[in-house]
Amino acid sequence: MKVLGLISGTSHDGIDAAVVDFTLDGDVLHGQVTAATSTPYGPELRARIRAALPPAATTLAEVCALDTLIGQAFADAAGMITAAAPPVDAACSHGQTVYHWVDQHGVDGTRALGTLQVGQPAWIAERLGVPVVSDVRIRDITAGGQGAPLVFYLDTLLLAGLPGHPAALNLGGIANVTLPGRLAWDTGPANALIDAAVLRTGAHPAGYDVDGALAARGRVDEQLLTELLAEPYYRLPPPKSTGKELFHDGYLDAALARPIEPQDLIATLTALTARTVADAVRGAGVDSIVVSGGGAANPTLMAMLRAELPDVRFVPSGDLGAPRDAKEAIAFALIGWLTLHGLPATLPSCTGAREARILGTITPGSGPLRLPPPAEAPKALSLTVAEAGRA
Repeated sequence: MKVLGLISGTSHDGIDAAVVDFTLDGDVLHGQVTAATSTPYGPELRARIRAALPPAATTLAEVCALDTLIGQAFADAAGMITAAAPPVDAACSHGQTVYHWVDQHGVDGTRALGTLQVGQPAWIAERLGVPVVSDVRIRDITAGGQGAPLVFYLDTLLLAGLPGHPAALNLGGIANVTLPGRLAWDTGPANALIDAAVLRTGAHPAGYDVDGALAARGRVDEQLLTELLAEPYYRLPPPKSTGKELFHDGYLDAALARPIEPQDLIATLTALTARTVADAVRGAGVDSIVVSGGGAANPTLMAMLRAELPDVRFVPSGDLGAPRDAKEAIAFALIGWLTLHGLPATLPSCTGAREARILGTITPGSGPLRLPPPAEAPKALSLTVAEAGRA
């Protein structure tokens, strides 16, 4: 079954897409990544998304407009990646998270109460004519889980059989860690605050720290780093989840109230990401980390991580067949495959849910909805990338 996975992450800069051709052989699921693309949002749409996100106020009219415009953008991205390839059998769209509702003041630490992803999947179904799985996070939350990070299921299958005590790390807007089959949680910001600082200070016209060059030229402000590390979220026990509802642009107000050079601020925020990730995994006996996401392309951040964890081997996710920038899209293609085959895509130990749940809702394509026969749950995933799919 060929499944198209689509996602826009917490950096809300564009849409990652990946087509994966899945074949189940015994208890091993084989997936060939036949295409992978990244389509930036248009400047006007990205500006509207940023203007609607916390801590800004918005209206239901704007939410409706964004649901439509993002859905159309996802449909355009889906149409582009499938235009010159054999047709896909289904798609799974994560959409764009605009709010992840977490109670961080309850007696049991963080408790996810709800989540909202927009990007109407009917636009994708109309464009491709195939069923679309969407709204995948909320079912885990209704079962008492965090609904995030959901990439852990891919991590658990992909890392199965690796020697020692591996972990997976994704450095997107938010950083998340998976201890395969055991636990998964958001450690805190990865690129979210770095990007916000670049935008607020105008330090680079790209809106992010290209190749970590700004942080490399800056000096870590140890006093500011200590103040940032006092954030209560870091001391809450996992499983836990967070997002730009907490680590948004306004989070930097206190830091920017004091005199600090932009490069020093960006260096300090990069060190914050490295320190909080390292603190999260240091006690878990991890000896290797499979790393992915945009932050994995930041040499300064990766150097800081290696300095924090000198005894840990860092492995690019591409070495396991999951290209760094396509891994999350591959993860949602996997979730789509699991849902359509009647299989859960969660593990209670990872999200804190009472039981595993089949995720998402299904929007039919142009014909009658016909699901494949239920399958046995795979115990491992083997990924390869076709030459045509290499970025």
